[in-house]
Formats: sequence, C-alpha cells, structure tokens
Amino acid sequence: MSLELFNYPYSVYGRIVRIVLAEKGIRYETREINPFAPEVSKEYLDIHPFSRVPAIRHDGFILYETAAITDYLDTRFGGPSLQPAEPAPRARMRQIISLVDNYAYLPLVRQVFSHRVFRRAFGEVADENVIAEGLAAAPRILAALELLLKEDGYATGADLSLADTHLAPMIDYFTMAEEGADMLRNYPKLNGWWNRIKNRSSILETRPYLK
Repeated sequence: MSLELFNYPYSVYGRIVRIVLAEKGIRYETREINPFAPEVSKEYLDIHPFSRVPAIRHDGFILYETAAITDYLDTRFGGPSLQPAEPAPRARMRQIISLVDNYAYLPLVRQVFSHRVFRRAFGEVADENVIAEGLAAAPRILAALELLLKEDGYATGADLSLADTHLAPMIDYFTMAEEGADMLRNYPKLNGWWNRIKNRSSILETRPYLK
C-alpha cells in the first residue's frame, strides 16, 4: 500500500503526523509543500482546498486535518495503539488535542517560536510585540495543561497517546525560545512530562533542522 505525506519541513502539525508515523512504524513518502508560497499548485488544491499542511493520500484516499489523520493512521495501521481504551482517558486525550489546537498553537508556536527562533534562524526580523503577546498568553495555557496531565508517565496515563504526539511538538518549539524554557519550569507536572518524553526517538527523529 502506498502512503504519501504532503508536508512542510517546519510545520508543527506535519511533525505531529510524522511522530505518529514513527511510533506506528509506518512507511511513507514525503511530498514537500510550501503553504506560504504565493501560489500553490492546482494539484495540491485538489488535495487540500485550503492549501495547508499536512495531508495524506493512502491508496487514493485523501485526508486532511491533523486530528483526523492521526486517528486514521492509528486505527488503520498496526503497531501500538495510541488511543486509550477506557472512556475517561480517551476523553482526556481528545480534550488535550482540542486545547492544543484552539489555544496553544497561536501563542506558543506562531508568536513565540516563529518570531524568537524561526525568524532569527533565517535572518529575518522578529516582532518583539508579537513575542510579548505570546508570552503573556502562555501562562494560562500552561496552567490548564498542568491541571490535566498525570504526575508521571504520559499525558493520559502509562502509555503514549495521541495527546502526547499533538502536545510534544508545541512544547518543543516553545522551549526553543529561552523565555519559553524558563516559563515551563514553573509548571512541574508539565515540565516533568516534557523531560520524560523529549528524548523519545520519534521526537528526536522528527525535530526540524534550524540553521
């Protein structure tokens, strides 16, 4: 069976999918797409009408939206299950994924990481006001996660779940900024979780190279 991943190398959401692919041991081919290009090919717009990443094509089946993709990969392919069997931890997993998508991505990634780390790496000028906005919003998000995470193990229990695969790239990017790393230390459960997961092979193998 052929599996194609349409992705941008620095996409945090593309990385989420790549972490799941690594954890499941799924072979795939990458098709690089730059969603920030002035024009995106009609061929890709037929795959993703909003010209974002990631998207997958699996034997002709096309799917976009990260949470839908990760659920599909987990249930369609073999390997370790990444979703808890019991209702409560499964609901917690979905809650953390939703929290990440709706509240964490913009301040942690688009504001703090993109301006403090990504722009600097590529010789672009950072907007300090945007960074300040992200840092001001971050404590509320980190505090919410602190209340949801377990004291030890992974986000929803003893086993890795899709909650971990969605949250890890966000925290990784956020802590690439010195201010983010300093702030995370104020949240012992969240910081402990990150210290336990950050050296996992799927996290290290998918970390993008920045100049």
